[in-house]
Amino acid sequence: MEISSFPFPTQEDYPSPNFLTFFQDFDLPSTTTTTSFASQPLPKKRKPDDFDPVVDDILSKFLGFDNQEEKPFSSQHPTQPLENQSVFDFSNQQMQTTKPLAGNNNKRGRQDSSEFISTSDDCYSQPPQQQRRLWVKDRSKAWWEQCNSPDFPEDEFKKAFKMSRATFDMICEELECVVTKKDTMLRQAIPVRQRVAVCIWRLATGEPLREVSKRFGLGISTCHKLVLEVCTAIKSVLMPKFVQWPNDNKMNEIKQKFQMLSGMRNVGGSIYTTHVPIIAPKVSVAAYFNKRHTERNQKTSYSVTFQGVVDPNGVFTDVCIGWPGSMSDDKVLEKSALYQRANRGLLKDVWVVGNSGFPLMDWVLAPYTRQNLTWTQHAFNEKVGEIQKAAKEAFMRMKARWSCLQKRTEVKLQDLPVVLGACCVLHNICEMRGEELSQELRFDLFDDEMVPENIVRSMNAVQARDQIAHKLLHQNHAGTNFL
Repeated sequence: MEISSFPFPTQEDYPSPNFLTFFQDFDLPSTTTTTSFASQPLPKKRKPDDFDPVVDDILSKFLGFDNQEEKPFSSQHPTQPLENQSVFDFSNQQMQTTKPLAGNNNKRGRQDSSEFISTSDDCYSQPPQQQRRLWVKDRSKAWWEQCNSPDFPEDEFKKAFKMSRATFDMICEELECVVTKKDTMLRQAIPVRQRVAVCIWRLATGEPLREVSKRFGLGISTCHKLVLEVCTAIKSVLMPKFVQWPNDNKMNEIKQKFQMLSGMRNVGGSIYTTHVPIIAPKVSVAAYFNKRHTERNQKTSYSVTFQGVVDPNGVFTDVCIGWPGSMSDDKVLEKSALYQRANRGLLKDVWVVGNSGFPLMDWVLAPYTRQNLTWTQHAFNEKVGEIQKAAKEAFMRMKARWSCLQKRTEVKLQDLPVVLGACCVLHNICEMRGEELSQELRFDLFDDEMVPENIVRSMNAVQARDQIAHKLLHQNHAGTNFL
């Protein structure tokens, strides 16, 4: 919009010494001419009550005198002709002598300024100013209020949130100190239980944010913010408690359980790497391109990797999340903190069993990959598969509980590791508390195993693997499937 300048008139523009003809042209009645006033001589000294009535009219409108107020100067100044009244006397008259400007473009007529401007005498009698009102869209919270009710069936609650009500309450108590927000003057804070429920339901169902908004009666942007906030709180508060490398006592228990399962000694974990599909990123697209999934599904796929070590119960003890999907399993392993920990000698006398995608190392036990295997080697690979089954089943249950991992997520790439870490923590909590997974949610997990170029990284590990394979066969712990 263009705004044009309006030059204010000067005395040179109007020869009259009164200099009020500019205003008279706007406010005087049509029967009155400007020349009649301009021709009247002015006294040398003018008193306050000798102002022109037109000026009185204009000043009264700007000063906002009330027509019904008591006339403070009426006793001293009797009723006089209009042109001899002062500005104060003129303010007490009914403002009916002025007419709207002919040809005025303003759609709204002039109103008495006393409706908007008050004098100093009645400034204390005004009502208090109204507080600012915040417009909030009315959304239904009936579904969440029903779920949050104590009378809500336990089976329905577990079906919606993939955990029992007791586990949900425990998570809310753990996160209360971090997730709680204070009420403001504009609105009340969202309760902790509702905040946690928004995040868990979103992870459990993988539904888009607009569906989360309908379920919980919140805005779409609010739901997105709550999911990230709660996932961050889970990662910072609960991950140190529920995802940690076992100490010596715990490691001994894990070794005993794996030995009972497979007959192998000193096995401290089963390692597996899965892929989580994502939308094609805007940068480094080739790095996240998943060639194997694209060839198998005949559809362009992008993903990030999720590497984890689990115990015999399917509980994660170490995770490495977020590397691009084009990286092989051995490359992801080299980037992990587990690899750095092993290089410092912290995994002495501990085997981590992997599939054919991992190299054979001093602490990583991988199956035989060459063709024409011997009977002993087949027996060894059979037991490695049983240990790998524990890790594969753990990843399957995690993806089955948190369906957001099965489809391309809407989460930004930089926020995705936090969300995946929260899913890992919630999986461990459910496993530790004995939360059973419904059979209808189970599915076959499949990830392509890319055999590394350098499959053998240690000759000592080759000898150790051969000894383990020989003991398994001759101690009747393996090879029964080939009889």
